[in-house]
Amino acid sequence: MEHLQKQIGENLKKIRKNRELSLDQTAALTGVSKAMLGQIERGESNPTVATLWKIANGLKVSFSTFLKKPGSPVTIINSAELEPIQEDGGKYRVFNIFPYDPNKKLEIYKVELSPGCSYTSEGHPNGVEEFITVNSGKLTLEVNDEVYEVKQGSSLHFHADFQHTYQAQEETVCQMVIYYHT
Repeated sequence: MEHLQKQIGENLKKIRKNRELSLDQTAALTGVSKAMLGQIERGESNPTVATLWKIANGLKVSFSTFLKKPGSPVTIINSAELEPIQEDGGKYRVFNIFPYDPNKKLEIYKVELSPGCSYTSEGHPNGVEEFITVNSGKLTLEVNDEVYEVKQGSSLHFHADFQHTYQAQEETVCQMVIYYHT
């Protein structure tokens, strides 16, 4: 986890410095305190999913921008080596499979929800769509006051620029792959 914290901090600092933003200015843009931003940049704090989304939305960058590693022309991802960003005491886990690619306008995550876990996501920037495939368990998704049950092997798509809630409904972990398209 320390490696991931360091990577997030380095990427945040790089974005902030490239834009010539102070910590105070970044705090004003993101709604995250100057102290917390400094701790994240130094790798001293493990930010939650919600905190990273606030920073990403405030800086108008993709969530996965903070998770990127230097690339090569071919990328093979071993899911056992991915480090999750966690929320709700580890019950909600987000693994970045492929970071945002501005040419493809796409990013891909594996998400796991422990049994009974519920996670509410604030709306993403305008135009963001989510494509979800449930690989195991059962997902309940609430979008625009409508509730959708998604079973293992099923998929759904929705415009994600408003609040939505994911909930695991079975005695097993709900594991899904989410494709974000902008």
